[in-house]
Amino acid sequence: MENNLTASSGIRIGVLISGSGTNMDAIIAACETSRINGRVVFAGSDNPDATGLEKAASKKISTFVVDYADIIRDFPSAIDGPWNDPDPTARLKDRLPLDFDLEAIRGQQRFFPPDADRGKVNRFLCTRAAAEAALLNEMAAHPFDLLVLAGFMRNLTPYFIDRVNTEPGRPRIMNIHPALLPAFPGVDGYGDTFRYGCRIGGCTVHYIDYGEDSGPIIGQRAFPITDDDTIDTVRKKGLALEWELYPECIQLFAQGRLHVIKMTHTLDSGAIYQRNIVKIARIQ
Repeated sequence: MENNLTASSGIRIGVLISGSGTNMDAIIAACETSRINGRVVFAGSDNPDATGLEKAASKKISTFVVDYADIIRDFPSAIDGPWNDPDPTARLKDRLPLDFDLEAIRGQQRFFPPDADRGKVNRFLCTRAAAEAALLNEMAAHPFDLLVLAGFMRNLTPYFIDRVNTEPGRPRIMNIHPALLPAFPGVDGYGDTFRYGCRIGGCTVHYIDYGEDSGPIIGQRAFPITDDDTIDTVRKKGLALEWELYPECIQLFAQGRLHVIKMTHTLDSGAIYQRNIVKIARIQ
C-alpha cells in the first residue's frame, strides 16, 4: 500500500463502515468542498446490508464487502482438538493467512487480559485474522494513504494493523469514538456516558493501536448534558460534533501536521509511565 501524499491530488482515503455511514458522508462532503485535501477511494464494510455502501456507490466510489459474520460462522469450532491447544493453527492452515503467527499476535493484542480463557482468545484471533486477510486483499486494489473507521463495528487485531502501519512511527488508521476517551471505551460510548450521569459528553478521534479505543488521541469535542437530555438527545449532540471533528482531524493528517511521540513521566511513586501521544504541528 503506497504512500503518495501530494499537494495537487491530496491524500487517498479508505473508509470502513458497518451501517449507514453518516461519518463517511461528512468526510466525502468535506473532500468535495476542499475542507479535506483528499478524496475517498473506497468504502468497505463487514456488513452486506450496510446502507452506507449505496451512498458511496452513488458518488462513484468503489465499494466492497467482507462478510465477517459469514466467515466467523463458517469457521471450524474445533478440528482434531480444542481451541486451548498451545497452537491450534497447525490444524487450520487452510483457513488462515500464511503469515499469521498466533503466538506473536496473542502477545501483542490488548483486548484480553493475560488470564483470559486461552480458547476464547485463540478463536477470536484466528477468526478475525481470516476475515482481516480477506479485507486486506480487497483493500489492496485501492491504494490509500489513510484508513478511517467510520462506524466500523469490528476490533482490528495486530495482524491487520501491522499490515497497514508499515512505517514505524507513522500510524495511518483513524477511528472516531462516541465518548471522551479514555472514559467509556467500547461500543456504546454515548449510552455509557449518559447512564453514568456525566454532565459533559463528547467524542474523540484517535489512532488505532492494539487495545480497545486506547490509541493516541488526535482531537476531541465536548458538549453539556442537561437534566432534560435523554440518550437520544445525547447521541444527537455527539453526532453533530463528530461530523465536524473527523474531517478536521483528517485534514491535519493531509497537511502532515500529526506527529506521534513517546512521552515519559516519572510518577510520585517513582514508577515510570510512558505513552504515545499526538503532537499537532503549527502551519509554517
